[in-house]
Amino acid sequence: MKTPLTILSFLLALPAGMALAEDDCFVPMADWQPREAVAQLAQESGWTVRRIKIDDGCYEIIGSDAEGRAIEVTVHPATLQVLEFEYEDEAEDDDHHHVERDERHDD
Repeated sequence: MKTPLTILSFLLALPAGMALAEDDCFVPMADWQPREAVAQLAQESGWTVRRIKIDDGCYEIIGSDAEGRAIEVTVHPATLQVLEFEYEDEAEDDDHHHVERDERHDD
């Protein structure tokens, strides 16, 4: 019986959100920026938007960057901070993806 209690104590000691998946955004819908603000972020960044969708509670921009590479960008719905930026580098193998993750976000 000591082991389950030890595990529970450990989980309770973790900072809030640390046990949650990194890719998820847990923000009440009332605090979200509008979709138009996400489109403006993309335009200001030089991205061509094919689709803006919601994935795991975050905005996800699917499109291409200024060089024409296919991109997927995960954006925090309240702050519009870029949480993850992925692009497929056509100069590499078709299976190669480059992922940049911004670890500075506070969920």
